[in-house]
Amino acid sequence: MTTEQPTILATSGGIRPGARTRWEFSDLTDLAVDLAGISGRAPKVCFLGTAGGDDSAYVSFFYEAAVAAGFAPSHVAVLSMPNVADITEHLLAQDVVWVGGGSVAGLLALWRLHGVDQAMRAAWEAGVVLTGVSAGSICWHVGGTTDSFGPDLRVVSDGLALLPFSNGVHYDSEEQRRPKFQAAIASGELPAGYATDDGVGLLYRGTELVEAVSESDGKGAYEVRRGEDGLAVETPLDVRRL
Repeated sequence: MTTEQPTILATSGGIRPGARTRWEFSDLTDLAVDLAGISGRAPKVCFLGTAGGDDSAYVSFFYEAAVAAGFAPSHVAVLSMPNVADITEHLLAQDVVWVGGGSVAGLLALWRLHGVDQAMRAAWEAGVVLTGVSAGSICWHVGGTTDSFGPDLRVVSDGLALLPFSNGVHYDSEEQRRPKFQAAIASGELPAGYATDDGVGLLYRGTELVEAVSESDGKGAYEVRRGEDGLAVETPLDVRRL
């Protein structure tokens, strides 16, 4: 089952340390699954850990969390070779695709090498809900700021661009994120976009931002654009507490 229109929930959250598992899913992931509108069976949720190097431990953590949440889990890996014969076919059979954090630059390169970029677009257009955290948020956009290249943040501007905006993640928890994101938009290196504090997500229907939502109290989301004076203008968005 898929949504009636392309749906992305791009987040700086969705998981937390589990009580009996390493990870457990939190409210943002629950919302992504709810958006798929599944009833009468377990929601099919597929994990892509490309940004984390397809680490087998992360795959295991995902499966533990998914089973505990009552999901029907699967995963797509590309290292050291793809684990499914047809990535597009596999993603189209899912209700939700959940993309983990790590190196967004590495994720984008590997996805293009293996055709995952085209598979993601097909899934998005078909109404499979796309979600994820950090690199799994930036990837859907034109680009954002990343530590893919080292501790000093740099800009990545070759995202999938399913959404015509830039994206800032971990806006309140990593000190370089806000100034680097604003500077990139002010200079024109990135287009206008949206940023999220930890625990906040951006819900898009098609290419329109519908709302910002939070699984934590006191957290924010922001629109950032280039002003007429060439400086970044940051505007807080209304955030609905889940």
